[in-house]
Amino acid sequence: MITGKPLRTRSAEPGTEGPRSTAPVALPLALGAIAYSAWLLEIPLDTGLSPVSSYVSELAAQDQPYGTLLRTTDLVAGVLILAGAVCALLRLPRGRLAVLGWAGLALFGAATAVDSRLPLSCTPTADAECAAREGAGLVPWTHAAHVGSSGVAVAGALAGMVLLTIASRRYGSPPSLAGPLGIVLVLLELAATAWTLAALAAFDAGHGTWALGLGQRLQVLLIALWLGLLARAVVRCGRGRVLS
Repeated sequence: MITGKPLRTRSAEPGTEGPRSTAPVALPLALGAIAYSAWLLEIPLDTGLSPVSSYVSELAAQDQPYGTLLRTTDLVAGVLILAGAVCALLRLPRGRLAVLGWAGLALFGAATAVDSRLPLSCTPTADAECAAREGAGLVPWTHAAHVGSSGVAVAGALAGMVLLTIASRRYGSPPSLAGPLGIVLVLLELAATAWTLAALAAFDAGHGTWALGLGQRLQVLLIALWLGLLARAVVRCGRGRVLS
């Protein structure tokens, strides 16, 4: 049962606890964060899509030149993050908030993997004909389902970020997750998500994109940065502090 009292930290026993004991959690999270950032390849590559107005998912659409590559990296990212979250639930000391937070990250990983198998068929922000087909419901079911799986992924990521940060702050373990950087990342993520949702609503209503691409790119970049911070925090757990 969770109480308001801080949990005691535990020292690692040589040969049984320590950085290696948390590697099955931290390593997949770190690698997943890198794979989840593969969309940054649009900087050196000529994708033909505007980073200001296009969805990140449009880079991986079926009719895009680098779609196969980016769908593959999303699949890898989702599987790695799911694996890290499940290992955390199995290996790390945990309280109710942490369980819910890790479950949120597991949902994020699973939905991201599913999302990669439900690609957009075309690019509605750059192709008026695609937007018209989307509005008329004439796109493949995978295109339509992509919106739902993306929403589930973002909801899982937000739940994980918020709940694990609260758990870390409540129990002081580890301090890096609930420190100024961690809190700023969570607050910026909430703001970027609000921006993205408002921009999506404006685009669907025919009022332009409201820099939708920038908002969503900030959203996914912040998730990746926070995952990196979480991986570092998990390593610190293995050095004698628990994430409860």
